[in-house]
Amino acid sequence: MGSQDITILVGTTKGAFLVSGGKDRSGWKVRGPFCDGWPINHVVGDPESGEIWAGGGGDWHGAGVWRSVDEGQTWALTKLTKGRMDEWAANDPGFAASIGWIDTPPPFGDSFAQVWSLARVNGTLYAGTKPACLLKSDDNGVTWAKVEGLTNHPSAESWHGGAAGLVLHTIIADPKNAKKLWIGISAAGVFATEDGGATWDRRNRLSNAEAHNHQDHPAAPRDGETGHCIHNMMRAPGDGDVLYQQNHHGVWRSADGGRSWDDITEGLPSTFGFPIRVHPTDPDTIWTLPLNGDSAGRYPPDAAAAVWRSRDGGKSWQAQRNGLPQVACFFTVLRQAMAGDMRAPAGVYFGTNSGSVFASTDEGDTWEEIARHMPTVLAVEVLDLAAISA
Repeated sequence: MGSQDITILVGTTKGAFLVSGGKDRSGWKVRGPFCDGWPINHVVGDPESGEIWAGGGGDWHGAGVWRSVDEGQTWALTKLTKGRMDEWAANDPGFAASIGWIDTPPPFGDSFAQVWSLARVNGTLYAGTKPACLLKSDDNGVTWAKVEGLTNHPSAESWHGGAAGLVLHTIIADPKNAKKLWIGISAAGVFATEDGGATWDRRNRLSNAEAHNHQDHPAAPRDGETGHCIHNMMRAPGDGDVLYQQNHHGVWRSADGGRSWDDITEGLPSTFGFPIRVHPTDPDTIWTLPLNGDSAGRYPPDAAAAVWRSRDGGKSWQAQRNGLPQVACFFTVLRQAMAGDMRAPAGVYFGTNSGSVFASTDEGDTWEEIARHMPTVLAVEVLDLAAISA
């Protein structure tokens, strides 16, 4: 990567990949796989230092966070929990020798199986896990501790997982106040802290509960709250704590930091989808990628791909299809598989479970497939070094 490069950080079922496009967002080249082929649920980078972190794991490997300080050339693993691999190695010296296993008990035993999300906030690295807990590191991911205020939340015993399990998949921060964080847990909902994680509020209240009294879907709003199976969430730019979320049942907007939520699904072809993206400078411009339904195949409606954009905070929506497959398109775009850069016009990127990455450098008006035949894409983020050097 050069000093002006933009790199798409891709987590897949078979490791992390870097898709680099140079300063002009073209001529994309794929590097990888990295992280020894681990399932990687999320990859994030620090544009100031160029460091990259990848979180993942599973029942076989256990959970861990990989770190690269040389633009992806080499990676070091911080193992957090043990997996079946460790049990095999502990009882089979030959196998242990063949994989270079070191008998060092991981710090969290077997208390969680995967790292699902990462976020860098003013020098602190956060990680969300499955089952849901929040970790933090003050030394760039070398050592970790649980954020006990969330672990001990009074509602924790009532949390239950969605189809993917009880996953903490979204961590977002107020860029001007490192003590303000929001997280999303499927299927426990939205939580927020304003004291650095010491205490947390559960924030899922509907702004208009009366309009949602007759929903049959199990993930739909009820009892005065949005459905708790939040899929992805972002904070809009500016000082207003405007949040958007794609839920298992609808797209929602909050103007008050999640204390109340408005349904903005009208105009979209489906209530179901996974990712959502907010413009880097315009709080009213958002993108989402609806799918046909949770039990109807989870592919684009009519098998024709479209990213839907709103320029007015969800009051109206327009389908953007130019460059996307319009015939026999059955891919899924998962909750962490859409991202954006900070340039003008803003770039938007998404990855599919069929192994493609698509890019738009004109805010969604046109799309280009910049990588294909990759493993199942679980997450997409952007490392834009020009955002710092500009």
